[in-house]
Amino acid sequence: MGHAVVDVLAPSPDRLLRELGLTKGTMTLVEGTDAERIYAALGPATEASGGSAANTAACLASLGTPCRFVGKVASDTLGGVFAHDLRAAGVRFDCPAAGGGSTGRSLVLVTPDGERTMCTDLGVGATLSPSEVPAEAVRSAQVLYVEGYLYGKQPTGAAVDAAVSLARQAGTLVAFSASDPGWAAVVLGDMRILLDQVDLLFANEAEALLLSGSRDVESALSALGGHCPSVVVTRGAAGCVVASGGEVHHVPAAPTPAVVDTTGAGDSFAAGYLHGLVSGLGPRDSARLGALVAAEVVGHLGARPLAPLGDLIPAPGATNG
Repeated sequence: MGHAVVDVLAPSPDRLLRELGLTKGTMTLVEGTDAERIYAALGPATEASGGSAANTAACLASLGTPCRFVGKVASDTLGGVFAHDLRAAGVRFDCPAAGGGSTGRSLVLVTPDGERTMCTDLGVGATLSPSEVPAEAVRSAQVLYVEGYLYGKQPTGAAVDAAVSLARQAGTLVAFSASDPGWAAVVLGDMRILLDQVDLLFANEAEALLLSGSRDVESALSALGGHCPSVVVTRGAAGCVVASGGEVHHVPAAPTPAVVDTTGAGDSFAAGYLHGLVSGLGPRDSARLGALVAAEVVGHLGARPLAPLGDLIPAPGATNG
């Protein structure tokens, strides 16, 4: 469950970020003239369907896990592109398109180090309401996965609350991604309240420290573990740390020839982890699979896999963590 967004990816020098007043590695919401100003400053760009949870869904489908995406597009060209790409990836997407407004787009500035800085116009995605949450889909799912970008802003925050409530009633596991430290800071109070309803939290190091109010990862894991039974903190090239079932696992990053674009690194990691989870793998091996999927995605431009991710799945009996 998340925002339906088409990414506009443009290789950009660090200088351009400074000129535009953007903070590297974060997401900024923009509208109207601001969005057009930033778009005009970009060099040649590539359009690709994106959105955090949608990227996770596409990776899950590539891994062989059936999934459905809940998000909102408009009846415009970008809405058609988004729906086509997601369905072509093997993801079920049957939310009706809105008659007015525009589909969300994210201007993604990719600097030479592979870091991405996003300026996002949410379009009609910002109007997803509780009545548009498919109740039966949530009740029948093994996992409800929600991106943090969707939370804390009405009416989408209310839609998340409705979906989480349905999941809790049905025994559906609730997984939540903090998504971005900048956005988490804006809606910090709301996110902290939501954590008590979350079974599995994904956060990068900055997000984990912010949500917990801690100064180091170990303290953050302890604090967040008081709210969520399982917490996964990703640390880029340093791998990740997983706290679950009273155990803490340190898992290294998977090797990759080169980091080309970190867009979708966290989204793809979550997909690998969730696939492992629903397949019966333990936390350590789920994290290892997440690292393998993330390594494939960061090795090329764009947030979705170019190679079949099912090839990355270890053979039965190869893991036992």
